[in-house]
Amino acid sequence: MFEEKNDSSHTDLSELGEFGLIKRLTSDITSKNSSTIKGVGDDAAVLDFKDKQVLVSTDLLVEGVHFDLTYYPLKHLGYKAAVVNFSDIYAMNGHPKQMFVGLAVSSRFPAEALDELYEGMKLACERYGVDLAGGDTTSSHSGLMLSISVTGEVEAGKAVYRNGANENDLICVSGDLGGAYIGLLLLEREKHVFKANPDMQPDLSGADYILERQLKPEAGKITIEKLAAAGIMPTSMIDISDGLASEILHICTDSEKGCAIYAEKIPIDFVTSDFAESFNISPLTAALNGGEDYELLFTIPIDMHEKIKELEHVSVIGHITNKESGCLLVTTDGSAVELTAQGWNHMRKES
Repeated sequence: MFEEKNDSSHTDLSELGEFGLIKRLTSDITSKNSSTIKGVGDDAAVLDFKDKQVLVSTDLLVEGVHFDLTYYPLKHLGYKAAVVNFSDIYAMNGHPKQMFVGLAVSSRFPAEALDELYEGMKLACERYGVDLAGGDTTSSHSGLMLSISVTGEVEAGKAVYRNGANENDLICVSGDLGGAYIGLLLLEREKHVFKANPDMQPDLSGADYILERQLKPEAGKITIEKLAAAGIMPTSMIDISDGLASEILHICTDSEKGCAIYAEKIPIDFVTSDFAESFNISPLTAALNGGEDYELLFTIPIDMHEKIKELEHVSVIGHITNKESGCLLVTTDGSAVELTAQGWNHMRKES
């Protein structure tokens, strides 16, 4: 993960003003994509995608709802805020090209804190070849809020939607699942321990993998590139933000199909399994309902089976069935149970 700066000096945002803050955060930004004609520094960005189809995705992140700054370093938050939006573009079989940042911030944050936030976003843009092309800032009376919009491009006719799954298609997933959720549980546990006894040091030994899955996820760029190189065109695709069960139900609902997912085929890292069991949680439950893994879930024609087997870090976990068969999870003992979505619901009432 990232190294954090130790800088005791603080610059009050009132010293900079809105335009001074924008200049401070964006003065070193240069464009990398030919589709970015004009980025930051004017009333609007100017983009030119020529013969490509344009993809646009937006996401809102609110302090206390989507992130907790008790344990979330601002550089990691900036990186994750960018990457989760890139993930939406990859889930359409496209490539992100420009990012726009809306930032609402309270006076409790010094300018140096926002430097850290933007360093994370700039690093993500550099790694994924995305231009930070504009945005806006304003004050907030309720902490930190980020609104991220990303534009991308996809070749005409090659966008992949959620509603294209066909009966007998194979269901595939990249990477492994459940780690981000278990990482969050660990961070929450140590937060409560610290609240009870501030002298206690957090116990995070052996947890680097699941912490990185939560604090610094990666998007599906490599998977999209592998599929293209192998000549595999998915019939439907979605990124896993709210848990595997929720996402496959989205595909099946939109495609008017059913599915059979095999529990023993779902990829789960051994570190995730070990920590899940320490929380008395089934690793399978974490994979199905945890969310925030940002892996790609997609379907492909069954005649692509030999090709998909050759791809590293991609697992075939089931197949699409007819709608009347329902959406089922086949357990290790061969019994079938109905899949239900128990992942993150942004509008769920608080208990």
